[in-house]
Amino acid sequence: MGAREAGGQAPVYARIADDLRAAIRSGELVDGDRLPGENALMDRYGVARMTARQALATLRYEGLAVSRKGSGVFVRLFKPIRRHGSTRLARSLWGKGGNIWAAGFEDRAVTVDHIAIDRVEADAELAQQFDVPEGTGLLRRSRRYVVDDRPVQQATSFFPLDLAEGTRITEPDTGPGGVLARLAELGHAPAGFSETLTSRMPTPEEVAELELPPGTPVLAITRLAITEQGRVVDVTRMLLDASCHVMRYDFSA
Repeated sequence: MGAREAGGQAPVYARIADDLRAAIRSGELVDGDRLPGENALMDRYGVARMTARQALATLRYEGLAVSRKGSGVFVRLFKPIRRHGSTRLARSLWGKGGNIWAAGFEDRAVTVDHIAIDRVEADAELAQQFDVPEGTGLLRRSRRYVVDDRPVQQATSFFPLDLAEGTRITEPDTGPGGVLARLAELGHAPAGFSETLTSRMPTPEEVAELELPPGTPVLAITRLAITEQGRVVDVTRMLLDASCHVMRYDFSA
């Protein structure tokens, strides 16, 4: 609940937001339903337009509602994506032609609606990760993932150009098992992975890319794929909508 007014009572806009939130949580309002507009809230609660606007904004900031230009504010509920790090990267999946990006989605619709492939030069950070000089040629693959018609993740992967050039890694469709299977065929199968995860607020460009409601944080993950010889053959930077992901990692004692 928001800030308290004098005497410890919540502001009127927060109490209105509480009522709307309760209707969503109870199932009275379901995903896609239109919330009462500013005029309806003004009439129902006898409040000013700014108060009604603040109540609706509160639900948008919480990720429970989204504005549609010219249409109003709608309930936005989404079944969480449960990302199991160790399972989705197991060789038993990609080694048999499985898709690591679709792992765990069961019967949900998963698509890649944006993909771009180009050649770039390693900056200081990538040069350090790949243990190569700055300016070394890399292949870059960028794509956006959509689940149930909602953008949920943007990912950009980098590969040593001398390794990837002339292979299916340069093509939009990398084939069964994806790039990890292709790396294995080249004799550079990943034997392990290292992931670094941070949480932050997105840039304006990232908000547009993932179509994020105001106030939605993102999870930024950098994953290194490392061969048995210790060579980094893939650096992938992922940006996830934090409001719809549940992260799971298993560890041995």
